[in-house]
Amino acid sequence: MIRIVIADDHTIMREGLKRILDGALDVEIVGEATNGFEVLSLVRQGGFDLLLLDLSMPGRSGVDLIRQVRSEAPKLAILILTMHEEEQYAVRAIRAGAQGYLTKESAGTQLVGAIRKVASGRPYISTEVAEQLALNIMAPNEQLLHKQLSDREFEVFSLLVGGKSITEIANNLHLSVKTVSTHKTRIMQKMGMTSLSEMVQYAVAHRLLAPLKA
Repeated sequence: MIRIVIADDHTIMREGLKRILDGALDVEIVGEATNGFEVLSLVRQGGFDLLLLDLSMPGRSGVDLIRQVRSEAPKLAILILTMHEEEQYAVRAIRAGAQGYLTKESAGTQLVGAIRKVASGRPYISTEVAEQLALNIMAPNEQLLHKQLSDREFEVFSLLVGGKSITEIANNLHLSVKTVSTHKTRIMQKMGMTSLSEMVQYAVAHRLLAPLKA
């Protein structure tokens, strides 16, 4: 039996995942979390084999949360389930310690198989993401501008180009407004840009804009 915890801040999404997993006799949902703090609480309690984790939740989230879960529970399998279709998000998640990455759009047909594969210790990633990981290893110096950003900077960058204000980002990531402003300044310096408009144009050109969450 594969015991899993579902971590997603949308009730409709969690209920949908339960329906998908109803027919899987070897999968048991033993817990749910709606934010990063609840995830860490459940991880510290233990008693499950796989964490099904949304990449964007209130509180600590994204790559930062993956790293902390991995440090506190090295043997826990982590499968990312997210709206982000862009390969760059997947690459960062895998490098942070996740074993698998699946878009919510694919969940209906691929979720059960992905859970079984990741729970058995094998990775579950697309061919495109595997190629990107290989390219990062083979050609680390040939980097696009956004690849110069730290994981936190990339998270802030993604929220900025997605239309979030500095205050909203600060609340979402549990940072101070001053810290987010500093991140924004560093991002623009690293990318050689002078305005948010330039950042948005770059994000569009490189398919880094995430679809809107309902």
